[in-house]
Amino acid sequence: MQRVFRWFLILVLLAPALTACSDSGIGFPGGNTVEVSIVYGSEKRVWLEEVVSQFNAAGQKTASGATIRVTATPMGSADSMNQILSGAIQPTVWSPASAILLPVANDEWSKQNRGTNLVDENAPPLVLSPVVIAMWKPMAEALGWPDKSLGWSDIAELVASGKTWADFGRPEWGPMQFGHTHPDYSNSGITTIIAVSYAAAGKTRGLTVADVQSPQVATFMRNFQSGIIHYGESTGFFADQMFNRGPGYLSAAVLYENLVVDSYNRDRYANVSLPVVAIYPKEGTFWSDHPYAILNAPWVTPEQREAADLFLRYLLDRPQQELALRYGFRPGNTSVPIGAPIVPENGVDPQQPRTLLEVPRPDVLNAIRSVWVQNKKRVDVMAVLDVSGSMEDEGRLEQAKTALRIFIDQLQDDDGFGLTIFSDQATVLTPISPIGPKRAEVLNRIAGLTPRGGTRLLDTTVEAYQALSATPPGQRIRAVVVLTDGLDTKSQSSFQEVIDLLRRDREGYSIKVFTVAFGGDADVNLLKEIASATGAKSYVGKPSERGGIERIYQDIATFF
Repeated sequence: MQRVFRWFLILVLLAPALTACSDSGIGFPGGNTVEVSIVYGSEKRVWLEEVVSQFNAAGQKTASGATIRVTATPMGSADSMNQILSGAIQPTVWSPASAILLPVANDEWSKQNRGTNLVDENAPPLVLSPVVIAMWKPMAEALGWPDKSLGWSDIAELVASGKTWADFGRPEWGPMQFGHTHPDYSNSGITTIIAVSYAAAGKTRGLTVADVQSPQVATFMRNFQSGIIHYGESTGFFADQMFNRGPGYLSAAVLYENLVVDSYNRDRYANVSLPVVAIYPKEGTFWSDHPYAILNAPWVTPEQREAADLFLRYLLDRPQQELALRYGFRPGNTSVPIGAPIVPENGVDPQQPRTLLEVPRPDVLNAIRSVWVQNKKRVDVMAVLDVSGSMEDEGRLEQAKTALRIFIDQLQDDDGFGLTIFSDQATVLTPISPIGPKRAEVLNRIAGLTPRGGTRLLDTTVEAYQALSATPPGQRIRAVVVLTDGLDTKSQSSFQEVIDLLRRDREGYSIKVFTVAFGGDADVNLLKEIASATGAKSYVGKPSERGGIERIYQDIATFF
């Protein structure tokens, strides 16, 4: 599989051109207009959408009299970087969640462009939010917080020890369960494994490749990863699952401070059972600093650069920074004081973080990623694929087969994979076992699948779920991935019976059932309920959307 840069394991699937990114500098009817297109980390979406609307309504002009129009598109930070580097999108401004990505982008860009840099690595931050370990307050107190400082080493020690909350006098909380996002796709995941490497090496700066490749870092990383319930692309998804499903699902997760503040918003989270606090790791952490980087690229004109500078000044002006504060971000403009809602009553400490880590160079980042891949938690996943007669329509089965092959390509050799197909009956083509020795055989079996018969959806899903239930929880991530295009016509199980079964175990280590409604008569609401009951995600794919089903399977792969 091709990688734009080894640090990020991303298969870039070219979607239809993004209007906001691909046609920088176009004119608009009715006057002389210059467009500033921005791709940005989605963490600041609510704030940026509001200020972009206000800016455009004001009709600010450049020195030549051109009206500035800003268009902004939220994208995953790593994904946007790779699409810029590949030429798939051509924005004026790039604003990832963290400046950690800036030297990575420059390193790859310079190889392709005679040593020039894509961005200024000292690009100004728009807003700030430290990366924290979000934990339920009573759990943190059981570990000695706030009198005892906690950090990455405490999490690694606890999850590797085999202790449960019963060892701390709270058996009702079950096992200790932890979560962070996938480093190949998410900024908080990247910062997590960098910070863990620093903690293992006993450093806060000057981390070297030799440090990272030491046995102690590998052991520390393996211990830390052993408590993971799953990975994922979205930090916000982790926050939603943790706050909505409660302490039985997650004891703690790596989030941003603003998300901890958001947990106290009862309009958004009406049923949070316990207060949440931000743990600022004692060994150090990073800012999510949202740099505003105007691209040094041939498609960015001088007038666009001027307009982008004017919009930057607007973003850093006091009214816009005070608005960001109301959304739980610390202002990037240091003249704007930090105040509510960043207060202890919302589980955060405005005096923290006290220890910040240095951003490593790309060769060190690459070494960290390698150590993580070698020591990450493995998965046992059963793919359940509808091969009923209706899957012939619109080439649905052929598209699903292509996507499934891409999904398998992203699994490590010692990840467990199984495949079940269903129409009138279910057939287990291969049980769950390490994919490495059978990868070629499985891909060959997938290539030969043909559509026929009816749709035995619910019974097949239950059988796949129950087979995985026989495996011990906690040792590996366990998941079922179900794709169908139709209504169930052959099952004996009722929808309510299936939901009741899936809801019996709401812990984070429970089996996640991801569902994909792929056109046709697929019952979107039913599939959404199945996924929600297990803490997984549900997707809707359109056969008419080029590459859409591949992107869905790519997103599911980020959880592993």
